[in-house]
Amino acid sequence: MPEPKIAERSPAVLDLEPGDYMWCQCGRSSNQPFCDGSHRGTGLFPKQFSVDENKTVALCRCKHTGNAPFCDGTHKTV
Repeated sequence: MPEPKIAERSPAVLDLEPGDYMWCQCGRSSNQPFCDGSHRGTGLFPKQFSVDENKTVALCRCKHTGNAPFCDGTHKTV
């Protein structure tokens, strides 16, 4: 599997409304942490996730979390 680019070594803490989202898994999106289509040709693809209620989330931007798309602290060691 191709290695993702580290976009940032910190999570994006966001207030999200209910809906479906596409999390950037390649690290190349200019709309971090969301996909903008920059993954084309990388062999990596965005991960869809849903939010059922208004919620504050910490989304991974180092792209190495074990709990995608959510931050698990891995950015501290990559």
